[in-house]
Amino acid sequence: MIESPASLAVWNTLLASTAEEMGVTLWRTGHSPNIRERKDFSCAVFNAAGELVAQAAHIPVHLGAMPESISAVSTLAPWKEGDLAIVNDPYLGGTHLPDITIVEPVFTDDQLIAFVANRAHHSDIGGMSAGSMPIATELYQEGLIIPPLKIREAGQLNEPLLALILRNVRTPTERRGDFDAQFGALKTGATRLKALAYRHGVRELARWMEALTDYTERLTRAAIESIPDGDYHADDVMESIDGTLLPIRTKLTVTGDLLTVDFTGSAGEQSSSINAVSAVTRSAVAYSVRCLLPTNAPSNAGIFRPIRLLLPESSIVNAMPQRAVSAGNVETSQRVTDVILAAFSQALGDRIPASSAGTMSNFTFGGLHPNGESFAYYETVPGGAGAGPKGRGESGIQTHMTNTANTPTESMEITFPVRVRRFELRENSGGKGLHQGGEGVIREIEFLTEANVSLVGDRRLIGPPGANGGHSGKKASNTLVSAEGLRKPVSGQQQIQIRPGDRIEVQTPGGGGWGAPPKGGHRRTAH
Repeated sequence: MIESPASLAVWNTLLASTAEEMGVTLWRTGHSPNIRERKDFSCAVFNAAGELVAQAAHIPVHLGAMPESISAVSTLAPWKEGDLAIVNDPYLGGTHLPDITIVEPVFTDDQLIAFVANRAHHSDIGGMSAGSMPIATELYQEGLIIPPLKIREAGQLNEPLLALILRNVRTPTERRGDFDAQFGALKTGATRLKALAYRHGVRELARWMEALTDYTERLTRAAIESIPDGDYHADDVMESIDGTLLPIRTKLTVTGDLLTVDFTGSAGEQSSSINAVSAVTRSAVAYSVRCLLPTNAPSNAGIFRPIRLLLPESSIVNAMPQRAVSAGNVETSQRVTDVILAAFSQALGDRIPASSAGTMSNFTFGGLHPNGESFAYYETVPGGAGAGPKGRGESGIQTHMTNTANTPTESMEITFPVRVRRFELRENSGGKGLHQGGEGVIREIEFLTEANVSLVGDRRLIGPPGANGGHSGKKASNTLVSAEGLRKPVSGQQQIQIRPGDRIEVQTPGGGGWGAPPKGGHRRTAH
């Protein structure tokens, strides 16, 4: 049977809205600013076989990697009504340790019909520094590692497991609140899927789940087939702690409606947290290909089917246990996206923008409130988007593999002993060109108490490249401003002990420019 476009659109909306409603539940009930304000979480729906069938418009690096979490927790079968599985191990379906995935099997009349899942970034999961984004050399230093386990079985919460997790974090009350929000969001998703099954029938629900993934596969194959057959190469670099430039290289081979992505020649795995596990790299590739599809195309497992990845083992894009990986999820994923899009631009130059900021500029801090209670905070600082063929890049925006909001100043200052001194656009940081890159931002935080700060960011040595003759965006910088007013440059990856009155200033990159600047200077194209 050939499905009508209208029916496909209706079912895509039904399933995607289930994921979106899960997200609203998680957002509205989360306890931490990271969930409640920044919305650093993702929700998705999977069929009974564990294939992704629908997702909300949340965090790309979460969603593309989440199918591996479903595969990892499948070892816990057989499933029962009321089960919940938890995992954060990057080598068993996770991305990095602060991202905790919880999965619920959905039943109707004792028949497994689907899975719902969410992944939330917890602002502390233990480890050697507050916020669990340390400058680490091995995974054990980054926090508590949770293999696939049932945190609830047949409706009965595994209290000893939850107690073990909460005893290993700095902010147990906040963590418990965010866990409860994740549990509640899953209940919302399961309720909606059961309603669909009761209304339309289990077989009809399964049929449309399959139809949607097949439809997305056809769209993906058509997008790949529109690219001329051939090999397309691109490379860029990551910045190591000691300033060494580490290559990330890719070769895209288009053969009809099939795409092979080969990362041979990329740097080896590092004794730092910059390594990415294969799930993160796969997620960045899927996101980049998704960008070629129509805006309203479903996002599901069909995207992955025509793509073959060649990931050299023990490399920066496919690290082996037990390398540290916290920055690979947030930084290396951005560079993988940059090189994939740069390779695509060789064939699709009139569609692909210049490089965006290329870093999440992770800013994590923690310490003790005056009453002795621990606090921990995490955020990613926005930058400039790359300009494109049709106009300039957006300014002060989260790009590519991140899709979070900003924490409002009022919320930060109420919740933590800090003062936001500046949060403004960084003028003239976008690359010049026929169309100018978007501006980065300047974010300056003053600490009112002692704190431990971790800064993890890239593009501190080389700015985001322009495209088609456009200039690079300005590189980023970090600065420690002492209580006495002395300014000291800080590297892209560093931990700092802060005194009361000290400030951290983060200046993020502007996006690359697109097209050669007109003679006599660049023109500022309208948004």
